[in-house]
Amino acid sequence: MDSFLYSLNATVPIFLVMVIGGLLKKQGMLSDAFVATANKFVFVVALPAKLFLDLAATDIRHNFDVKYIGFCFAVTLFSITSVWIMARKFLKHKTEIGAFVQASYRSSAAILGVAFIENIYGNSGMAPLMMIGAVPLYNIFAVVVLTFENPENKGGGKEKIWKAVKGVGTNPIILGIAAGLFVSFLDIHFPAMVNKTINYLGIMASPLALIAIGAGFEGRKAIKKIKPTLAAAIIKLCIWECIFLPLAVLLGFRDQKLLALIIMLGSPTTPSAYIMAKNMGGDDILTSSVVVLSTMLSAATLTFWIFIMRYMGYIL
Repeated sequence: MDSFLYSLNATVPIFLVMVIGGLLKKQGMLSDAFVATANKFVFVVALPAKLFLDLAATDIRHNFDVKYIGFCFAVTLFSITSVWIMARKFLKHKTEIGAFVQASYRSSAAILGVAFIENIYGNSGMAPLMMIGAVPLYNIFAVVVLTFENPENKGGGKEKIWKAVKGVGTNPIILGIAAGLFVSFLDIHFPAMVNKTINYLGIMASPLALIAIGAGFEGRKAIKKIKPTLAAAIIKLCIWECIFLPLAVLLGFRDQKLLALIIMLGSPTTPSAYIMAKNMGGDDILTSSVVVLSTMLSAATLTFWIFIMRYMGYIL
């Protein structure tokens, strides 16, 4: 019951903020211009600031766990490549591939991961190490997939490769991650006023992104994409957990490490995926639909996975 209530407390507010965004749009308080500006601001400023601070606060040199970070990296890479191959083969509408792939693998690791572990253990524990192994890949491959699967990107393979490389090198979110890792590795400390300034920008990322998703959500169009939405949500919340949780247990990961993996594998699709799709010409309607549905269902699914691992004695 405690796990269920905590899952509700973690996911229901996210869903409700999206609902509020939709209601405000219907009341005329938010315009399409506001939604577009908010999406751009989160993409260029707020989200890079948040990821920078999350990673800069991680003591990489002293807490670096090669086995654990390597597992997170390998699992993330396999998830991305396998779902990309399947999407290219089975999706009927090829314009949906980029959004489908991103929504099927990209977890709310940075948004929910630390919160879940702090609630249970009192500190962030292994969440930052999980983020080091997964979050950079999330964002790098989001740029690559959305670039290659964008029908507006004309030209041959070389042109798309160059555009993807350029996109990775200039993407604000990836630059924020790289800067955070650099600061963490060199153990650089900024004055309190600098940290607070960046933090003020970073804390706007999640609520503003959720408001924008709700305000930009188009229900009638989303219903037409219900099949890929359901498929992506099931993959995100259930399939990766079924495949990789048993392997994680066999490798000896327990307690905080295992809980961080549960969040990485089965938390809802991050609102950042919508921001990325919206700003890179991806299918933002499909992406927002998966974010909404996976958030609604994740209170039950995350509680189930945590309960099973606790019942079996792998999480204390």
